Amino acid sequence: MLDFVIQAPTNAWGYIVHSPQSRRTLWFGSVMHIWSDLHFALMFPLLPLIQSDMGLSFTQVGILRATYSGASAVLQIPAGFLAENMGEFWLLLAGNMWVSVGLVGMALAPMFVMLVVLSFFGGLGGGFQHPLASSMVSRAYDDSGRSTAVGTVNFAGDLGKMIAPPIVAGSIAISMGWRQLLWVIGLASLVFMAAAALTRRAVDIGRPVRDMEETDGGRSSNTRLSGFATLSGIGALDSMARVGALTFLPFVLISKDVSQSQAISMLLFVFIGGAAGKFVVGWLGDRFSIVSLVWATKGLTAVLIVLALYAPMTVMIPLLVLLGIGLNGTSSILYATVAEYVPANRRGRFYGFFYTTNEIGTVIAPIGYGLIADTYSLSATMLIMGGATALILPVSLLLLTHRFSR
Repeated sequence: MLDFVIQAPTNAWGYIVHSPQSRRTLWFGSVMHIWSDLHFALMFPLLPLIQSDMGLSFTQVGILRATYSGASAVLQIPAGFLAENMGEFWLLLAGNMWVSVGLVGMALAPMFVMLVVLSFFGGLGGGFQHPLASSMVSRAYDDSGRSTAVGTVNFAGDLGKMIAPPIVAGSIAISMGWRQLLWVIGLASLVFMAAAALTRRAVDIGRPVRDMEETDGGRSSNTRLSGFATLSGIGALDSMARVGALTFLPFVLISKDVSQSQAISMLLFVFIGGAAGKFVVGWLGDRFSIVSLVWATKGLTAVLIVLALYAPMTVMIPLLVLLGIGLNGTSSILYATVAEYVPANRRGRFYGFFYTTNEIGTVIAPIGYGLIADTYSLSATMLIMGGATALILPVSLLLLTHRFSR
């Protein structure tokens, strides 16, 4: 799939030809994203196991998830500034190695408090992947096909998410606990990153050129920054929907009298849909407006979050696939659109700002929805989540006030 995307041309007629260097850069960014998202997606199917092992409440589950994902926001802006001077290659490798060490530490945590502390430490390394891979690939494909290329990197991350549930389900089948699994994944990732360092000459495109001309295509600087701020707000709301749904969907499935192992395995269908959504919406982003794509994906998401409560198990698999498309598809067009508002030589820092605001949603959602579930019920949480997701639709209309290249 990645090979098709990398080599498939895309210009004004739907086709693009890029140099082997650009394609190798896209491959590197995509593989790094697979590992990065695997590191963080493991937490979703592991939460029921950790909850059972440590006797956690829904609020504690939310705190753990929010700490791990929220920590990745801390270094995103500094990473963006560093990339402008160093380039992205070594920072992407270092970030994944950092998270790998964190996973090994989490596996050794004897109690909940230590697990939260170590998850924060490990999560810090996740701040490198999203802004730097997006910046690197958007520069490699700056002439044309940028939305498709960034969407491909985004899609690749979902391959990492897709393999997380089967890995966890397989570990349950062979009686491997969550601690042993984190240990194995952490060590395997460290070995892979060390090997990937040998590819630098083939894939590294260097640091951004400082003296590039910055053109605004007829838009004032204030308009561009206002558009970027609006886009960042939509990204935060989108993250709330995505992380909230993924955190509590396993518990919704368990409430339908399926086993813990089955509920974890069924998350795979959400990630399959998410991968398809990221790829397809990334491709559509070169052809349709962002507002129309946000309405299509987030409108679908809001409806399906509520339906997941009441749908019988016989229809849950197709529902979860469609939900995954809605949950994850929006991000591809949001990520690619950042480049519409910011100059190429400063994309690292602006992607850092963008992903940091997104992480606000990943912190608020698990804790807030966990408190609602403990105070009222899991059903109330999902209903409120569906309503909050629907708020993205009117907010996205603000983008119509900012001029677009498409």
